[in-house]
Amino acid sequence: MRARIEQIRCIPLRYLIQGRFKFFEDAQGRPTGRPAVLVCIRADNGIEGYGQSVPIPRWSYETLETVVTTIERYLAPALVGREVEDLEAIHAVMNQTIAPAFSIGQPICKAGIDLALHDLIGKLHGQSVSALWGRTPLRPILFSYTLNPRTLDEVPRLIEEGKAKGYQNFNVKVGPDPSFDFEFCKLVRKLAPDTFLWADANGGYTEEQAEIAVRKLADAGVDVLEQPLPPNHLSGYRRLRQIGALPILMDEGIVSHVELKEFINLGLLDGVAMKPARCGGLWEAKKQIELLQERGLMVLGSGLTDPDLSLAASLHLYSAFGIDKPAALNGPQFLSASILQTPLQPVEGQLPPPDGPGLGVQIDWEKVESLRLNLWP
Repeated sequence: MRARIEQIRCIPLRYLIQGRFKFFEDAQGRPTGRPAVLVCIRADNGIEGYGQSVPIPRWSYETLETVVTTIERYLAPALVGREVEDLEAIHAVMNQTIAPAFSIGQPICKAGIDLALHDLIGKLHGQSVSALWGRTPLRPILFSYTLNPRTLDEVPRLIEEGKAKGYQNFNVKVGPDPSFDFEFCKLVRKLAPDTFLWADANGGYTEEQAEIAVRKLADAGVDVLEQPLPPNHLSGYRRLRQIGALPILMDEGIVSHVELKEFINLGLLDGVAMKPARCGGLWEAKKQIELLQERGLMVLGSGLTDPDLSLAASLHLYSAFGIDKPAALNGPQFLSASILQTPLQPVEGQLPPPDGPGLGVQIDWEKVESLRLNLWP
């Protein structure tokens, strides 16, 4: 008998931050914590699957509150009674219920449901996510250490911190000052000469700044430049790619495989910094990787400072598809808590996907309660 969705519930959480990451601080520079929503889906046979939505307003229009209300008031009522394993139909229902704008509407929210369903389907079959796809994880995922200093004086200390934890590769946050970024990246290359040096501007350059920066960063020894412009500056991406100084990766501009295919055909990118948490989950992310690999374009594994379940999903995806460049998965670097019985922590800068059915992790419910938020007292 086929399993059907019986219940979907949400638990809002806030993870504490360790170290400094500019996307998780307020206007006064104080850490704000990492919001997340634990999504629990129970099938009518009693088996449960767990996923996570990881919103942050500095990266997206989605917030902790919108994720919870959208799932509870709109998506859950539309999905209860649906067949657990019919992911194509479930994504279609979600996209009818919360319509797209340019691309998938509220993809970070929908990713939590997608991940929980992959976890549930794996448990139903006693298989990992990778096995469900007919793939065997190829290797542990090599991690990259994120650098986002306020001044150049901080860079040597930050690199030493990363090396002390076993990291040999570094990704850097750049923009909007090409001159500072040139000195920053040149220093990183000097202190870590063998690193895969990945610069991410998070859309922070103007087109004029980006044309200067792409040349300067190439001269500084950067290997790739991610999201130099806001996602709607399409002609700017074409010009940067035509300059040819560095491979140009998109991130925030790619949510579904539909626009990815269009952007490839328009010659706007050399690859994508993949984030399943941002594109609606594993079902959509898998399509994008398959398209990129088919076209011979670059795929880098990245994330949204993913905690726990979102991190586990990324590990399964990147290992199953043989992503061998260091992944910018900095959840373990910046988050000081976990809701798992066995937290996911890289050793010598590497971490394999969890071994077990579904996402392969077990939740510690006491830890969940310690991070739970009461949104509406």
